[in-house]
Amino acid sequence: MLRTKIAGIGKYLPKKIVRNDDLLKYMDTSDEWIQERTGIQERRYADKHNETTATMGARAAEIAIERAGITKDDIDFIIFATLSPDYYFPGSGVLMQREMGITHKEAGCLDIRNQCSGFIYGLSIADQFIKNGVYKNVLLVGSEMHSMGLDFTTRGRNVTVIFGDGAGAVVLQPTTQEAEGVLTTHLHADGTHAEELSMISPGAHAGKHLGTEQFGFPDPEIPGEVFITQKMLDEGMIYPNMNGQLVFKTAVVKFPEVIQEALQKTGYQASDIDMFIPHQANLRISAFVQKKLGLSDEKVYNNIQKYGNTTAASIPIALCEAWEEGKIKKGDLVCLAAFGAGFTWGSALIKW
Repeated sequence: MLRTKIAGIGKYLPKKIVRNDDLLKYMDTSDEWIQERTGIQERRYADKHNETTATMGARAAEIAIERAGITKDDIDFIIFATLSPDYYFPGSGVLMQREMGITHKEAGCLDIRNQCSGFIYGLSIADQFIKNGVYKNVLLVGSEMHSMGLDFTTRGRNVTVIFGDGAGAVVLQPTTQEAEGVLTTHLHADGTHAEELSMISPGAHAGKHLGTEQFGFPDPEIPGEVFITQKMLDEGMIYPNMNGQLVFKTAVVKFPEVIQEALQKTGYQASDIDMFIPHQANLRISAFVQKKLGLSDEKVYNNIQKYGNTTAASIPIALCEAWEEGKIKKGDLVCLAAFGAGFTWGSALIKW
């Protein structure tokens, strides 16, 4: 029976470090205020005229490919997870393919818009392809360039202080070894509170879900002209918004649930986990889940303090860093879990 293994892993973090105190020039906040609520001390911002979501993904992918012992021409499918694509369309997957110089391979590219859960969703999709013998070298990338789309005023501080830029990538291959690879993945979603963690405009909704009045749309008899309006610009409707309390309350329930689902499926207990890599959303959420599972500090890896929330990139960046530091070894049981906008959430158990 074929399983899916991680054959290579890589990460890319922009050089520019933005500390909490650096944000004071844009908004009314403080290092103490940010750390108390999120645990974040600093984050990375990309060079906005020379780096993009696609190019950062390419840099992480190149490292993962080298570590997998293959060449970029061996990649036969690409899955790209992001909520901050270079363009509205086409997706960043094909742009990364071009950046890496592998368009001649004409390998398929699939872009995933599942925000913080994007990497887990991508892993699950890749796992199905590989287990069924469809592809042999799947490149899965999570990359984000949040800094280009944040509200750098006091109005937007609750969201802006959280996010950072970066990318992580894995090369996935088939294995016949029973004692290694992806053991199980579990995906869930509930759109009831979709707008409570969202970036609504610009978009093609035309006010359908929330009412047209608040968006300042023009004469309805005129076709189009509803993608973005002056009112949206003036009132900051083009930036992400978040109901932090609802997100926290839901995340601390769904995180443990989906992890237990994976453990029950495979017959493991929480105590069997050697390394838990949670989506780096908030240090308080990670601490709550850690306590719920009864895991020691040595079995949980967090780096949100250094990089902030990099949404779809956070799990592969943390997974890569933990492996580079020798905290993940062959035979270890690794648990990945994420919760994010949608709401969407998921988990995976991997035998390293």
